[in-house]
Amino acid sequence: MKNKQQFKILVDILMTLALFFLMGYHFWGETAHELVGTIMFILFVLHQALNWNWYKKLFSGTYNLFRIFQLVINTAVLLSMVCMMISGIMLSNYVFDFLPSFGSISFARILHMSSVYWGFVLMSFHLGIHWAVFISLAKKRIGNRINALYFRIILNLFGFIIALYGCFVLLKRSLINYMFVKTQFVFLDFNESKLLFYFDYIAIMGLFIFTAHIASKELKKLNIKKYQKERMS
Repeated sequence: MKNKQQFKILVDILMTLALFFLMGYHFWGETAHELVGTIMFILFVLHQALNWNWYKKLFSGTYNLFRIFQLVINTAVLLSMVCMMISGIMLSNYVFDFLPSFGSISFARILHMSSVYWGFVLMSFHLGIHWAVFISLAKKRIGNRINALYFRIILNLFGFIIALYGCFVLLKRSLINYMFVKTQFVFLDFNESKLLFYFDYIAIMGLFIFTAHIASKELKKLNIKKYQKERMS
């Protein structure tokens, strides 16, 4: 694997870890939240720079179903991150405290809440679109120690179980209400177990990774079938 590809994967892993840390705001405090949020935004900008070739190819080639799906998710991730950072700066009491205040604080809170949860879901989708890369890496690590068919069955079964539990947690933790601003405040349980909290959020991320991965596979299959039909006609 090339060094650039390894670095890109490292950046993605660090962004994911930062995202999980930020979701547990009530465990770590406001100062740490702002610092890690700033680091995550820097990592996000770095991620865009490392994938600049994708932007350069936006207006070239044919747009099939998978490419449209990828474009919609990537654009939505970008918008959610911009909203997250702007609202975060507006609410900042530490890292960006030197900046003059601007805008409505109540609006900034609502925007931050909504964009954070949308960002979490959309970044999970984004990971799911590229999940085949991580599966390929896992296969190389395992090598011939397990049959390819068994590996696929175990992986799909594990993914389905995580997704099922993630669906339950999504409803239990009212993420949909926060995403669509059905409430203006996030319920935070300061006494809950950190382990359970992060396990639940891993499951929610797993739900959207699994969904996006399956959707990507099916869209690619449809594109192949369409291409084959066009060649035969």
